[in-house]
Amino acid sequence: LFLATLTYDTLRFEYEDFPETKEPVWILGRKYSVFTEKEEILLDVTSRLWFTYRKNFPAIGGTGPTSDTGWGCMLRCGQMIFAQALVCRHLGRDWRWIKGKRQMDNYFSVLNAFIDKKDSYYSIHQIAQMGVGEGKSIGQWYGPNTVAQVLKKLATFDTWSSLAVHIAMDNTVVMEEIRRLCQSNFPCAGAAACPALESDVLYNGYPEEAGVRDRLSLWKPLVLLIPLRLGLTEINEAYIETLKHCFMMPQSLGVIGGKPNSAHYFIGYVGEELIYLDPHTTQPAVEPNDSGCLPDESFHCQHPPCRMSIAELDPSIAVGFFCNTEEDFNDWCQQIKKLSLVRGALPMFELVERQPSHFSNPDVLNLTPDSSDADRLERFFDSEDEDFEILSL
Repeated sequence: LFLATLTYDTLRFEYEDFPETKEPVWILGRKYSVFTEKEEILLDVTSRLWFTYRKNFPAIGGTGPTSDTGWGCMLRCGQMIFAQALVCRHLGRDWRWIKGKRQMDNYFSVLNAFIDKKDSYYSIHQIAQMGVGEGKSIGQWYGPNTVAQVLKKLATFDTWSSLAVHIAMDNTVVMEEIRRLCQSNFPCAGAAACPALESDVLYNGYPEEAGVRDRLSLWKPLVLLIPLRLGLTEINEAYIETLKHCFMMPQSLGVIGGKPNSAHYFIGYVGEELIYLDPHTTQPAVEPNDSGCLPDESFHCQHPPCRMSIAELDPSIAVGFFCNTEEDFNDWCQQIKKLSLVRGALPMFELVERQPSHFSNPDVLNLTPDSSDADRLERFFDSEDEDFEILSL
């Protein structure tokens, strides 16, 4: 009891360091006041899935690394932004993790999708091995674009979540392309005309007792990832206001990026500081206990979140959004259009109805652009790999 009290008091004491400011705190589309909602802020942060370096997991590929310390930080950030999408998909944005409280089965299904073993959908094993197809050897550092491309490929195997994953290249989001992608797995117009009603895909991955409205839904939940370069060596100040607005949108999944030598998962901001979860802690790999339960405390950051000045952000990032329904997507489009009218906010990307004729279309070619495009994009987006040298341990 003493230990528990001590830890709790220590947390409260550290948490007072959160700036006493009238500025609102934004966490993934939610607005909080430091003065009246400190506990709520901490609970929201703690409820996010936190993935860090791990050691002593089964060797990647059977003979590869058994730890990702020193090289896996961007892969872990990719896991965190994608886990947030799965939490929104299966548990909802209002879901909260409370230590010691029995969680629903869907929560453990989400968590299991990221556990460090070869057969989890989004494990470090899967990401590292799928990355070989993107030209990254196992143990090599990833940029935000590479991890986004790999997660998109892995999501095709996750029939339970049944997500449409779109990566908007060339700083352009094409609405028509996204609508086509989100409606692509529904070959028939209505459930009555479909003999194969058992198929998960047809009713959006909901269990069989889900209502008819859900079964008739012709929209796969969308994960939209937008790799961006917001400057050459440092972030251009003109983008800062727009970046802040991304955290204010209810569809926000946050941002993956960082500063040289370290990737972070940014979940919000206060004033001129970004709030983030840091993967740079090595924890032992977790396995189910004797009763088959997965000890989950190490997957939740139970201390106040880290903060850093927005000006320190490396300019190469990927911004994420989740649109559960077509209405969510239409609302997101409206917000982006309004954002282009905000004074002093330079748009980070363009929103267009149709593909400009000079573009290549990666989606038509299934998962990857043609090789010349892939090379060009890799050079452009992963040039930051040179800055993120692996430090000798």
